Amino acid sequence: MLVNVVLLIVGFILLIKGADFFVDGASSVSKKCSIPPVIIGLTVVAMGTSCPEAAVSIQAALNQNNAIAISNVAGSNIFNILVVIGACALFNKVLVQKDIIRRDYPICIILSALVLFFLRDYTVSRAEGLILLSCFFAYVILMVVSALKNHAKVEDDIKEYSIPVSLIFIIGGVAAIIFGGDLVVDYASAIAKSLGMSETLVGLTIVALGTSLPELVTSVTAIKKGVVDLAVGNVVGSNIFNIVMVLGASAAISPIIGLTREAFIDFIVVVAVSAGSYLLCLKSHTFNKSKGIALILCYAAYTAYIICRNYGIL
Repeated sequence: MLVNVVLLIVGFILLIKGADFFVDGASSVSKKCSIPPVIIGLTVVAMGTSCPEAAVSIQAALNQNNAIAISNVAGSNIFNILVVIGACALFNKVLVQKDIIRRDYPICIILSALVLFFLRDYTVSRAEGLILLSCFFAYVILMVVSALKNHAKVEDDIKEYSIPVSLIFIIGGVAAIIFGGDLVVDYASAIAKSLGMSETLVGLTIVALGTSLPELVTSVTAIKKGVVDLAVGNVVGSNIFNIVMVLGASAAISPIIGLTREAFIDFIVVVAVSAGSYLLCLKSHTFNKSKGIALILCYAAYTAYIICRNYGIL
């Protein structure tokens, strides 16, 4: 059991550090190719932060661990909204930019509802995965065009490395992500069996928490530094990428079949949490401490529910 836990932690470390190296290497190459920093931020960096979720879900789908493939995305999105935004609101009042309110939040809710529709037959087929991937490319194009149109500026703090070093970072990062994802799926499944936990519960809790650490650390650090308008954009953007890129790629590579009613219920929660948090900030464009406490309490209640569900109490 202890060995399984240690190897699971090693897997998470490889995922997170692998994503960091991949982003650094790819960003350096992009900068050397004179690609504007804003485009690098909206593509390479944004996709890089979703690499842990992508590696776990794709590996799980390939291994036919379909419960982990879908619950990782659902759990990460629920955790991001309820815990990441909630925790940030405890430190400081969190501002929500107008573009997030008008564009990204509604897109996130619509895409979550689309996945819920796909799950009506307890599967996400290859065709449905390709639809989600198409939405991913459309969203990236929308973001880039919008940023260029509004002359958005991003602090140009991207480090440049030589091409050989950049390639080593990219290749090494991808290798770490793949190997780390394999470790997480294998040993999360082993822990689930040894503790009598379902793969769904492990995916919704342990795996979702581990793969969401980059979002949590990034958002809380930004809030503590006084950058109060970054947290929600980081969360909503990550949730959109989780749905269209992570779930889309997983289903396109290996259709996610044989799911249970639990997966459908969990995505009902994803839609409800996304819509509910949107309504919470719609009027004031902020999340204050009381709203943050409410979000965290909702996550505690949901966690209690899925644990009770796992052990047949409900």
